[in-house]
Amino acid sequence: MQASALQTTLRERRMKRIVPPLTTLEGGGFPVRRPFPTADLSHFDPFLLLDHLGPVEWAPGEAIGAPSHPHRGFETVTYLLSGAMQHRDSFGNSGRLNAGDVQWMTAGSGLIHSELPSAEFLRDGGTMHGFQVWVNLPASAKSIAPHYQEIPAAGIPEATSADGKVKVRVIAGKAMEREAVIATRTPIMFLHYIVQPGGQSSEIVAPEYNALVHVISGELLVAGERVRDGETALLDAGDTVRLAAEQTPAQVLLLAGVPIGEPIARYGPFVMNTQQEIVQAFRDYQSGKMGALPA
Repeated sequence: MQASALQTTLRERRMKRIVPPLTTLEGGGFPVRRPFPTADLSHFDPFLLLDHLGPVEWAPGEAIGAPSHPHRGFETVTYLLSGAMQHRDSFGNSGRLNAGDVQWMTAGSGLIHSELPSAEFLRDGGTMHGFQVWVNLPASAKSIAPHYQEIPAAGIPEATSADGKVKVRVIAGKAMEREAVIATRTPIMFLHYIVQPGGQSSEIVAPEYNALVHVISGELLVAGERVRDGETALLDAGDTVRLAAEQTPAQVLLLAGVPIGEPIARYGPFVMNTQQEIVQAFRDYQSGKMGALPA
C-alpha cells in the first residue's frame, strides 16, 4: 500500500456557537467580561470560568483587586497583560505579577489568598488588563497540597510564523513546535496569539480536546467565520483550529483541554464532585483548616 493511502486528512474545527460575555463586577468591584459560567453556559470541561479583566484605566489611588477569599478543588490561572498585582496566601506564600507574567495556582485541598494591585500600581494608577481562568481538577487531585507555578514574561516560550505575521505565547501545551514550561494535571492548551493583518495560523488540537477561542482585541476569522472583540467561539470536534486576521490586528486566547467528565458540584469558591464535599469545604474553611490570611 502506498504511503499516500495511509495519510489521514486533518479535519478543521468549525464554530459551534458564539458566546457573548456577561459584564459583571468581581472581587472588590473591578469589571470583567465573563463568557462562563453564566445561566446559558455553566462550564466548558475542563474549564470552569473565564474572566477577561478590563482593560480598565485606574487613576492614582483607585485600583482594586480581590481581597481575602478561599479556594478548593481546582486551579486558577492568572495571566496579566498590563498592570501589576500582588498576591499572598494563608500558607505564607506571596509574589508579584507584572505584565506578561503567569501564575498557575493549584488550590487543591484549599487555601485562602488575596490578589490586589501592587503598592506602586495603586499609587500611580494605570491600565489593568488580564485574565483569570479556572481549570477543574479530577477527583483524584482535588485534595493535593496547594502549590504554585509562577512564570515571568521572559520565561514564557514564544514562536513566530515564517512570514512574521503570527506570534504565539505558549502558556500551556504546544504550538509552532514550542512547548510550555508549565506542567498541567490534565492535558491543556493555553495559547495567546497576536495576528497581524493578512496573518493566518492553523494549529493542531487533538480531537479528544474541547476547544474555544476568546478574542482579546480586534476581530478575526475562526474557520472562516468572524469573531469580534470580547466574544468567545466554542468549537466543534476536529483536528485543527484556523485563525486569520484581515484588515486589523487581533489578539486571541486559544483554550483547549481533555474533558474530565466527572460530576461537578460548585458553590462560590469551591468546586468538588458532590454537594456533601461542598458542605465539608465550608466547614473546613470556617474552622480554620485552610489557614488564615493575616490582616
